[in-house]
Amino acid sequence: MSDDDGGRTDLRMPDEDEVFAVVTNMLGANRVKVRCMDGVERTARIPGRMQKRVWIREDDVVLVEPWDWQDEKADITWRYEKQEADQLRDEGHIQETA
Repeated sequence: MSDDDGGRTDLRMPDEDEVFAVVTNMLGANRVKVRCMDGVERTARIPGRMQKRVWIREDDVVLVEPWDWQDEKADITWRYEKQEADQLRDEGHIQETA
């Protein structure tokens, strides 16, 4: 149960190897460009289990798991709904850059 205002829901937070990211560009072939909250731009892959079930668009907030062997690439592990993304921005988890 949350002790914040009534509209807040508990959201999935990143695991230790995941970071928040914002989709900046659709590249095609199940890949997108993301701006991660650790300051790195990465090419992220949409895994097969999400391709037909979860539609990812520009400006979506997602969780990505950077690759151990290539830090400039990552896999998308979760996509937040717009309302959830707005809540993350309000709580300061997502910083918009100018």
